[in-house]
Amino acid sequence: MEPLTEAEIRASFVNCSKGEAKGLTLPARTEELRWSELDFLAWRDPRATQRAYLVARHEGEVVGLSLRATEPPKSRLRSGMCGLCMTTHGLVDVALFSARRAGKSGKDGNTLGLYLCANLRCSDYLRGKLKPDTPQANETVTLDERVARLEEKLHRFLAQVLETR
Repeated sequence: MEPLTEAEIRASFVNCSKGEAKGLTLPARTEELRWSELDFLAWRDPRATQRAYLVARHEGEVVGLSLRATEPPKSRLRSGMCGLCMTTHGLVDVALFSARRAGKSGKDGNTLGLYLCANLRCSDYLRGKLKPDTPQANETVTLDERVARLEEKLHRFLAQVLETR
């Protein structure tokens, strides 16, 4: 991912007001992020853990989404899979993130959801920099193919949020 400035990140949000985007908590020191190792920028709000944010390049534009996370279940006995990086986790480490749709549809209360790694570090799981606690299926696809799959799924979700009906 290409580096973004704080102003670019704040201006990218399509499903919240400009005031909300101006007041959101950014990840600490964006200039220190490993941009080249990110497929998208995502973080949980440290002041409100149910809030999360995702920023990615989509169709030549920078698109930011404000997300809401569900409370994780207390049990580790079952597992769930991230809808982007396809990493399997215990249920407490996967969360359903919902995004208000852009435009009037979102103002009317319409949302879309996607199960993601609860810590939003899909890029690190994909590249083996983080290891999940649960056994993973052996994939025979290359890293480039896994990255392409993640990007396809991410762009499909972004397109659905941006879609006006």
